[in-house]
Amino acid sequence: MQNFKKQIAGKLEEHITELSGAEILNMVEIPQESSMGDYAFPCFRLAKLMRKAPTAIAKELAEKLEGCALFGKVEAVNAYVNMFIDKEILLRTVLTSALGEGDRFGGSDIGAGRKVIVEYSSPNIAKPFHIGHIRSTVIGNAINNIYAFLGYDTVRINHLGDYGTQFGKLIVAYRKWGKKEDVEQAPIKTLLEYYTRFHDEAETDEGLADEARLAFSKLEQGGAEETGLWQWFRDESLKEFSRVYKLLGIDFDSYAGESFYSDKMGRVIDALTDKGLLEESDGALIVNLEEWDMPPALITKKDGSTLYITRDIAAALYRKDEYSFHKNLYIVASQQNLHFRQWIKIIELLGLDWADDCVHIPFGLVSLEDGVMSTRAGRVVFLEDVLNRAIERTREIVKEKNVNTDNMDETARQVGIGAVIFQELSNNRIKDYVFSWDKILNFEGETGPYIQYSHARASSLVRKGGEPTAAAAGRPESLDLSYLEPESAFELAKLIYRFPDIVLEAGEKYEPSIVARHVVDIAQAFNKFYHDEHILTDNEAEKTAKLSLVLAAKQTIKNGLFLLGIEAPERM
Repeated sequence: MQNFKKQIAGKLEEHITELSGAEILNMVEIPQESSMGDYAFPCFRLAKLMRKAPTAIAKELAEKLEGCALFGKVEAVNAYVNMFIDKEILLRTVLTSALGEGDRFGGSDIGAGRKVIVEYSSPNIAKPFHIGHIRSTVIGNAINNIYAFLGYDTVRINHLGDYGTQFGKLIVAYRKWGKKEDVEQAPIKTLLEYYTRFHDEAETDEGLADEARLAFSKLEQGGAEETGLWQWFRDESLKEFSRVYKLLGIDFDSYAGESFYSDKMGRVIDALTDKGLLEESDGALIVNLEEWDMPPALITKKDGSTLYITRDIAAALYRKDEYSFHKNLYIVASQQNLHFRQWIKIIELLGLDWADDCVHIPFGLVSLEDGVMSTRAGRVVFLEDVLNRAIERTREIVKEKNVNTDNMDETARQVGIGAVIFQELSNNRIKDYVFSWDKILNFEGETGPYIQYSHARASSLVRKGGEPTAAAAGRPESLDLSYLEPESAFELAKLIYRFPDIVLEAGEKYEPSIVARHVVDIAQAFNKFYHDEHILTDNEAEKTAKLSLVLAAKQTIKNGLFLLGIEAPERM
């Protein structure tokens, strides 16, 4: 697709010798108001270099650019040169790219030959997959989709929390109060009850903590009974987790969790020892990070057992060897900011030049209206319950509004799940929020269902337009684009044109909400075009031209929803 920004910079470079082409390119802006041009160039910086008033420079540049075939109009407004791209050039560019590239429109091959690890979701075994986990899960999935769309070879890793002292507690709790049939019938809820009871009982029975430490120690040493129980808890938990992932349409390439690295700790200890980074502190081994304004990183406890940070270092070393990654991305809550700063600094201190390629992508926390979620207290909202209630609420709406759908259950699933995912991704990922049933089940306004409905509306127009007309609309080189010059059509085309840059920006900033907000803008612009213009006219040339823009909008909305992990129904 033509890069108008680069073309504009090239035209300006012909008349500006005081700045490099790269500097000029960086100065070209997209105005907030379309009345101020499609692109603008500020002349303040040139004033000192050219020893002229910026308004005079803007006027001179505008006069020199006037008549260039790329522009429909060029004007100087104060110290800015405002440039309006020729409508036919932009429209033909947009339609040729969007319709020609189809499901790949907005993507690129900039990542070709480079591998990106994306670690996300990572629930704890034998604990609830609750609403708090949705953030890592859907943000990580969207980031993975964006990077794959940009041509990177992505590896999706679910680093399960399947190791640690909590398993000693769970083993003890099961031995004392557990029933096999209860666990098999409702694994997570039952194991959560055991875990909660353990903490309640431990407040008055100090011996329970010692029993749990002993049980975990035997698990670390490969004790047959402890290992068997641990494996059973893990298998039963994954069965429940898989139902949630299936609802969300999310897959992983690896479920290698913390336990996978339990036999890879020696390499970490040896490397830290060789570099002289380990210090003893009350029998434990630490890395002193005081010089970098961080508390010491605890590598092993007094009893020699390892911790999260040791396992994360081991995982990074393994992944570099196994995948030779370009980037190693971790989508983990902002609560863990210090943890990631510590172990990435340790990777750097080990002299490994890929430390900067390990990136922590934090996100804000979810709390309940009555306070913070607590697994120990048993106060959680199960994610599966949220998704199923969203589907049921959608089914009710579909029935109430007598929605035209071939499969009510499928539409309810697509729209209900889409509503939950979009609510998570539509706001900046770093923001905290309070979970509310009313908000998550509200489908009015700038929501996932609104965007899905816009896609379905576009699909309906294409069906009504007829197959021959739709086929002709897919060949933009033969269209009479004068029918697409009205403002609503051109504003929609400009938003579609920007989609590839939006995808690239979202990847660079690890921010799916950039895509979400832009798809909302496209859906709103499409609906304005739909209301302002009579699309299915009797004039075949006009109908074909307008349907071509409908097809381009439909394709772009579909691609945007795909990046967010949301389906695009054809009927709704």
